[in-house]
Amino acid sequence: MTEDLINKKDIYFPSYLGTNDNLNTLLNRANQILCDWFSKAEKFGPLPLDENFKCLMPNEEGNSPEDLFSEIQSLLNNSFNPVHPGSLAHLDPPPLIFSIIGDLIAAGLNNNLLAYELSPSITLLEESLCKWFAKKIGFNDSSGGIAASGGTLSNLNALIAARHNSGLGSDPNSILLVSEDAHSSFIKCIRIMGLNESNLVRIKTDNNGCMDINDLRKSLDNCSIENKKIFAIVATLGTTVRGAIDPIKEISEICKERNIWLHIDGSIGGIFAITSFPIEGLNNINQANSITINPQKIIGITKTSSLLLVSNMSILENTFNTGLPYISSKENIINRGEIGIQGSRPAEIIKLWLGLRFLGLNGIENILNSSIKRKDFFIENISKNKFDIYSGPLHIVSFLPKKLKPKDSDAWTQTKINELINNNFMLSRPKFKGKYFLRVVMGNYNTKDSHIEELLRLLDA
Repeated sequence: MTEDLINKKDIYFPSYLGTNDNLNTLLNRANQILCDWFSKAEKFGPLPLDENFKCLMPNEEGNSPEDLFSEIQSLLNNSFNPVHPGSLAHLDPPPLIFSIIGDLIAAGLNNNLLAYELSPSITLLEESLCKWFAKKIGFNDSSGGIAASGGTLSNLNALIAARHNSGLGSDPNSILLVSEDAHSSFIKCIRIMGLNESNLVRIKTDNNGCMDINDLRKSLDNCSIENKKIFAIVATLGTTVRGAIDPIKEISEICKERNIWLHIDGSIGGIFAITSFPIEGLNNINQANSITINPQKIIGITKTSSLLLVSNMSILENTFNTGLPYISSKENIINRGEIGIQGSRPAEIIKLWLGLRFLGLNGIENILNSSIKRKDFFIENISKNKFDIYSGPLHIVSFLPKKLKPKDSDAWTQTKINELINNNFMLSRPKFKGKYFLRVVMGNYNTKDSHIEELLRLLDA
């Protein structure tokens, strides 16, 4: 393709006439560049060693397609590559092929989930898919949900709804209880909700990284004595560092006893609940008022893909409804911009829908099962004499040499991270209970036993 082949003035927007040959040519070129990048992943590794990407800004005159494709190539060559089998640092698996296609279709549609009239088919699709998820985890007919751009927003939507439902919307003494290993997004949520970090009460965890029920009861009693008003308790279904699952059955019973909203942060492990795959601790999640699920974190739905599911949709409507006076409404149709924080939203639900339709429940279960098998293989073969290992029922493992002091953990993990990336393995180094650890996330479908054996050899060296 040359500048002569495609005139810029002809390709500002898709045409409502003809065949859109120019758009087709450009998409094919972009597709080829992307597929070539995937194919060369093993050669270049998970992270680029060349960091010379130049962020060029717009000129007075627009650049040619050739210039732009050259810059796209440079962008790709200097990006993290999740398809490489050594990409094991975070909850960022390779993108599912049909989810990539869904992203393309969503961008081309450019529909707006603010309102039904701006996204008629997508509004119905999101409503139906959220209802399907809600029923799959055991919620009743009043349930449903909404998609959001990431788990932090889904958690925030839930907590705002919980506080509104409790009548504590403007009360500075309203309190949120979470485990001490809960995700850092809850600090953001508290700040956004106009509360101090002292309003975020952290409950101790046990030796398995799960919320300590006795400490929870003690904290609840102390809050009552101090006249602090609790608007929600958050149970974590998959902690970030070790994949632990809080005792949801016991927490749900306490919430029912005391009439407290139970939110489950299932960003990591919630997807397991729609399958029959046996994961310890998933019992009774249908007793929650709300749950966050992030399919992007393990089954490869392209970012962002997060769902907030609620047991009663009317609570979201009552919390976020403004009337949207400048938008026409259709009877019996809820404008999706009226049930969450976000107004304008892209049709991201398409990539989730296409991905799930392509996989089917058996395909989803296969991906989840393979992740657990890789985790189990890693734990079975890592030296128990050399390393302390922290893990749970999910596909995350954190580890550190035995008897390593906190001050030495920083240097050891940093040195090891650098050694590993030079050998095309990318792990992360979270700080946990005063020490730095190495963490491996076994959600990469391209990672085989042979890759794990090589990783273990490097760790043991």
